[in-house]
Amino acid sequence: ILPKILDAPKPQNFAAWRKKGMVIQMDYTTQMDAARKGILTGQLRAVAVEEKMEAERLRELVAKGQAVIPANKNHVCLKPRGIGRALRTKINVNLGVSRDCLDLDEEFKKVEAAVAMGAEAIMDLSSFGDTKAFRQKLVHGCTAVLGTVPIYDAVVYYNKPLKTITSDEWIDVVRMHAQEGVDFMTIHCGINRETARKFKGNQRHTNIVSRGGSIIFAWMELTGEENPFYARFDEILEICREYDVTLSLGDACRPGSIADAGDIPQIEELVTLGELTQRAWKRDVQVMIEGPGHMPLNQIRSNMEIEQTVCKGAPFYVLGPLVTDVAPGYDHITSAIGGAIAATYGASFLCYVTPAEHLRLPTVEDVKEGIIASKIAAHAADVAKGLPGADEWDYQMSEARRNLDWERQFSLALDPEKARAYRAQSTPEREDTCTMCGKMCAVRNINKILRGEDVDIMD
Repeated sequence: ILPKILDAPKPQNFAAWRKKGMVIQMDYTTQMDAARKGILTGQLRAVAVEEKMEAERLRELVAKGQAVIPANKNHVCLKPRGIGRALRTKINVNLGVSRDCLDLDEEFKKVEAAVAMGAEAIMDLSSFGDTKAFRQKLVHGCTAVLGTVPIYDAVVYYNKPLKTITSDEWIDVVRMHAQEGVDFMTIHCGINRETARKFKGNQRHTNIVSRGGSIIFAWMELTGEENPFYARFDEILEICREYDVTLSLGDACRPGSIADAGDIPQIEELVTLGELTQRAWKRDVQVMIEGPGHMPLNQIRSNMEIEQTVCKGAPFYVLGPLVTDVAPGYDHITSAIGGAIAATYGASFLCYVTPAEHLRLPTVEDVKEGIIASKIAAHAADVAKGLPGADEWDYQMSEARRNLDWERQFSLALDPEKARAYRAQSTPEREDTCTMCGKMCAVRNINKILRGEDVDIMD
């Protein structure tokens, strides 16, 4: 949405002009560029309404890099979302086909289910087959913010030995994704040859567990060349600037076990990402920082604070953190525990984890379980942070419980379908009770006493 054209001369005090409701026609390249020029874009206004935030306050956060609005100019069906510490915590859902599970229609069903359940972002991690067709289907039919990892797609797209992929070819895939309409991309640019040397000199318990990180590390070892995403970072910035792609600076050295949390490779890479963030901001390119995978509870707060310091408040996008390594089949829970703490102390964007993590490609039901766990974590953190209106939902649910209003409780539930099914599976003798407490229900009996009625517990 372009600003209204005015013929009036520009005053010296632009803030005063804007306060009077006057706007100026200005060109801009990215959401950050617009924010720095004082322009309230259509996407920014929409996000401000959703966040119940003054548009001017949001503009200031975007201008500083403390909030991002991923919105590729070619993603025309996008419902814009804001990601930042001062905004509601958002969740991302990873999907995509693999060599063993190559049903694109089934994968798109997961996309539709995820969007219907309120996932703000979808990330296509497809690693086999016609990835371009699936990506284009997402861009033209999905309203969620869309992310990709170009390094995965390059391996599939070129379909040749890893060591023969050229530096130009890696960059060309970044350009292709940007042109197609991807809103944000994970770029593994923090692991360079120096970081790789230190990684080899500091033996890890679980080595590199990032898929993209392992690919680029292997490529550097095979070719002897510098990571092109690091060496040619300025070219990537120009691509992102042209299409307004938000960079998600990948954590190739994220810990894959709590034994590796906070080690030298992780911190070394984070420092590099902080330096690259500054370079991106100079080109008006929006940036998110990807964070740890596995980390014990007692390290989460300090890790969030270190990221905020090193990366100057850029939004932190975390996988997990998974707070223990011993729960295969339940890692949506270990992730939700860590995610709630991380978001309370600085993370802005939670990458969901499903019960299938570490085991297989998730099913539609796994996706649902992962989304619910992540949304619980996100909302719990928003309440803890005291975001305006965050606890209103909880207040309404508590009111419905006090009134024993089951239908109202179902309508307010994070997963109404499951809540309704649980009550239907075990029908109580009386409507104002459940089969757990029956007539001993504390809420029922206190309500009756306060109304001056008799309490008939054993009648």
